[in-house]
Amino acid sequence: MNDTALTVHQTARPYGFPTTDHFAVVESALPAPASGTALVENLYWSVDPYHREMMDDAPGGFALHTPLEGRTLGRVVASRTPELPEGEIVLHRQGWRTHAVVSPAEIRRLPRFDGVPLTAFLSILGGTGLTAYVGLTRIARLREGDDLFVSGAAGGVGTATGRFARLLGAGRLVGSAGSAAKVAHLTGEVGYDAAFDYHDGPTADLLAEAAPDGIDVFVDNVGGEQLSAAVGALREFGRIVRIGTISQYNTPDAPPPRFDHADLVEKSLRMEGFLVSNYRDLQDELHAFAVPHLQSGRLVEDTTVVDGFEHLVHAFLGMLRGHHTGKIIIRAESETPAPAPRGVGPELVAGPGSSGRA
Repeated sequence: MNDTALTVHQTARPYGFPTTDHFAVVESALPAPASGTALVENLYWSVDPYHREMMDDAPGGFALHTPLEGRTLGRVVASRTPELPEGEIVLHRQGWRTHAVVSPAEIRRLPRFDGVPLTAFLSILGGTGLTAYVGLTRIARLREGDDLFVSGAAGGVGTATGRFARLLGAGRLVGSAGSAAKVAHLTGEVGYDAAFDYHDGPTADLLAEAAPDGIDVFVDNVGGEQLSAAVGALREFGRIVRIGTISQYNTPDAPPPRFDHADLVEKSLRMEGFLVSNYRDLQDELHAFAVPHLQSGRLVEDTTVVDGFEHLVHAFLGMLRGHHTGKIIIRAESETPAPAPRGVGPELVAGPGSSGRA
């Protein structure tokens, strides 16, 4: 362990898409834990769409010129409390930095499951997976045979939603994404029956072609035109699960979605949004559901792994522009697997969903 720590600060408020000019990497002396705390060396970092919302000048947003927050996995390297022994791997929210001083109240201890990688606790078993699980089981109240449309289906929550919905007995599964490659990933790897690139035409037409008999549930990560189209495609007693509004995060002048509000009444539709932070008590239930499927191979992570803390900001900006599929995770160089032995192809050594260096 070296003697310096790096932290990422936000230095200005963006209007539209943020750039590297909105961030600074600050070097400082390694922090020392006070009594009752421990020093954690961070190993894996999560970047998420909600970080973009927090960059704006709004209540609860990021403060300028201070270390940013985010979900992170790290190893305790120096401890001044028996509750956090050195060597333990913990999850905490002091991300966007190489080291953090935490108290026992600020961390979550991770159960260890045979055959389940650490990255799962930032993806399919973390906030990403919990969002998908809550959306399907508590908000949509998914029933066996329900037909679903998922917007932003190639992202972390979208891929987890598709995989969970298939395990929960969903009927036809339709997704939207931003490129032909992502559409192919959804239908070829994730388990979607049909998918479309929303750039290819009006969403209402594309959705009608992919789901000609309509849908029962819409899981919305995007908002905008896709929300409008879904309202028209929903059957009687359909449900809309509002998770995010990616289409508007970086386009503040975009008009709000327009749809026939009479449909909500005449088709007895229900629209509900939620914050996953209000459902943390379901974490163990998620583990009980997902872990056996991970261990059997019926469920896999959809992740893009980027090696090196120095690439964190670029990975975040790439995620906002849809450059990757699945959950984006940054991995410390110390955790990067050794190169494959000569003559062994990367497909024999890479874990499911991992892209290696990006």
